Amino acid sequence: MEGINLVELHANDREKAAELAELAREIWTEHYTPLIGADQVNYMLTKFQSAENIINDVSAGGYRYFIVYDGRKPIGYFAVRPETGSNALFLSKFYLEKGSRGRGISRIMLDRIKKIAEETGSEHIWLTVNKHNETSIRIYRKLGFRIVEDIVTDIGGGFVMDDYRMRLDLAY
Repeated sequence: MEGINLVELHANDREKAAELAELAREIWTEHYTPLIGADQVNYMLTKFQSAENIINDVSAGGYRYFIVYDGRKPIGYFAVRPETGSNALFLSKFYLEKGSRGRGISRIMLDRIKKIAEETGSEHIWLTVNKHNETSIRIYRKLGFRIVEDIVTDIGGGFVMDDYRMRLDLAY
């Protein structure tokens, strides 16, 4: 798709990390507040999606973050991490701003994720998604993922993530 670029964030690029954190705040606030409430959204943004935490994920956590641009405008992002000791790639983040959804950009993102999976020798990609996030579940299913497990994770601050684990098996 013309004008869509995926740019990998590097551990020393604090400006891009700040840009990504701001984009995360916009997307999460719009999408997740009705699902989990403003308090949990703010807690999770601070704990997981601050510029500092993103840089730490890249420099020490084994994550690769990519910002999706439409021209010069950031419109989405994703993060992946190869699973140590398994043949899996963890899709940790997969977000697109509301105005950019439904344009086939998710497929472009997933194509890049599949390339990374192939490069790392992964046999499948897995992710977690909130059980009440029907729109995202529908999109993940359309992209080939299937639900394999129910997971409830205590994330601190009196909050839990009530998720499905979804998996996409790969064939090369």
